[in-house]
Amino acid sequence: MSAQATDITPAPATTESAFRRRLPGALAWHIGALVILAVILYPVIWLIGGSFKKSGDIVGSLDLFPGDPIISNYTGLSDGIADISISTFFVNSVMLAVGSVVGILVSCSLTAYAFAKIRFAGRNLLFTLMIGTLLLPYHVLLIPQYVVFRNLNLINTYTPLLLGKYLATEAFFVFLMVQFMRNLPKELDEAARLDGCGHFRIYWSIVLPLCRPALITSAIFTFINSWNDFLGPLIYLNEPDKYTVALGLKMFVDQEGVANYGGMIAMSLVALLPVLAFFLAFQRYLIDGMATSGLKG
Repeated sequence: MSAQATDITPAPATTESAFRRRLPGALAWHIGALVILAVILYPVIWLIGGSFKKSGDIVGSLDLFPGDPIISNYTGLSDGIADISISTFFVNSVMLAVGSVVGILVSCSLTAYAFAKIRFAGRNLLFTLMIGTLLLPYHVLLIPQYVVFRNLNLINTYTPLLLGKYLATEAFFVFLMVQFMRNLPKELDEAARLDGCGHFRIYWSIVLPLCRPALITSAIFTFINSWNDFLGPLIYLNEPDKYTVALGLKMFVDQEGVANYGGMIAMSLVALLPVLAFFLAFQRYLIDGMATSGLKG
């Protein structure tokens, strides 16, 4: 008993000494993390403070928060921009974002199922060519696409912004879903075929429910990309009443170069809310979808 007591007694001292050795490194790591966090959050804090400043006090001011805050930047949004209600921009952005999400989920999941579950001639070649399209910059395709849509009289409509989403042109999301579907057990497909299920029934009743993390991950990225897209609407939309939120922000600068910075910043913060809400609602599926680890036992 005395020997056992002798062996157990030094444990607290050993633990305390180990804690003291690790304390400087842990303290430095936490301080460094806080410094990086402050640098990352500085633009957001600056925006929040700027939204309560007068436009003349925003540019050139070093203060994060105003001494005399105002809320007219937010209340002024109800007046609209150039006789166009702010809600118009948000409705247009929501239509484009939701339409893009639906198109990506339907077209990319069908294409991914074909690449992952159906054997056909040239499958590997077509899949390689599809992945190769990721190397093409968007700006390289912009001019020929614009010429095609102009000849089809589709300029100043939402068709150029949505059509590609329904034709599985987003190779990244197809690749993401293919990798996820390939990790699903083949026994599920074989059992479904023995029960008389065809490809569409297997796709709808078995594959899609199991691919929910990948689908939600694709939906999150598609919604954010569509909501924040500026170049696409700028090229294809001409009438202000069809503008999205991103284009609506540039209307705070008039033709004479005079900018309402306060209203612009306030609208920018309001425009972040739908994206933040969408992300928070589905963030728990994001890591699972990106890991594409398949089923767990």
